[in-house]
Amino acid sequence: MYSLNKVGEHTYYIDSPANVGLYEYGGKVCLIDSGSDKDAAKKALKHIEAQGWTLEKVVCTHSHADHAGGAALLKQRTGCTVYAAGMGAAIIENPILEPVFLFGGYPLKDMRSKFTMSPPCECERLTEAALPEGLTFTHIDGHDFEQVAVKTPDNVWFIADSVVSEETLSKYKIAFLYDIETHLETLKKLETLEGSLFIPAHCPPMESVTELARANAANIAEVAEVIKRFCADGLTVDDLLEKLFAEFGIRLYLTQYALIGHTTRSYLSWLCARGEIQPVFEGTRLLWKTVG
Repeated sequence: MYSLNKVGEHTYYIDSPANVGLYEYGGKVCLIDSGSDKDAAKKALKHIEAQGWTLEKVVCTHSHADHAGGAALLKQRTGCTVYAAGMGAAIIENPILEPVFLFGGYPLKDMRSKFTMSPPCECERLTEAALPEGLTFTHIDGHDFEQVAVKTPDNVWFIADSVVSEETLSKYKIAFLYDIETHLETLKKLETLEGSLFIPAHCPPMESVTELARANAANIAEVAEVIKRFCADGLTVDDLLEKLFAEFGIRLYLTQYALIGHTTRSYLSWLCARGEIQPVFEGTRLLWKTVG
């Protein structure tokens, strides 16, 4: 792990818990994501320095701490410019927003860990003009407020958290999502991207992402059907979560509860928009009830 792997004339990736992309141009480097924390960032920087290169830019595909956690250290040590799209840049600069967003109030201490909060880092808004010549990006939103995939001139796509492995889906079933409808659109979009290699953040590189994208979409449909079945007679969110944790054998701890709770509410919102579930007040309780 943390080895430098060449996958194109100027394109590399560092295999890690959240894969880091590296594009070299004229002795300068643009990283695609920064590593999950300062230790991962140091390992990436060690590879760059060993090659005699200079780190100039870091593009964070989205704001989650396992992708932006090393940005502050890299900027401090090299003076590189850090970029992220739209709201992602705001969260990287103000990381307390992430656990507040997940918890729905001032977060408990356990929610303010490096897992949910990267060190604050000055961050510029990502534009095409900000990228080194030849690099392009496209939005693949849904997992986060804004998320981008980056393509290098070697026809390699870094596709962040747009897909998770079938093994992960089988083990955990409910992958973190912010906007279900937009994420499903992203999964369809992935099938249209032309490239010779696709590198997700948490899977090995693959020549085609189509099969995995379809497996992710099928998993969403399966989870939605389970939620609808549980909500047949109406449930509160907490009662629904109790059933989902038991159904899928998900280990319960505070951050996990917040992540699954967030995603479950996103499912409920999506199913409401589709007319398949409706909110119903029963006395002073808000229930979610399957339509029909």
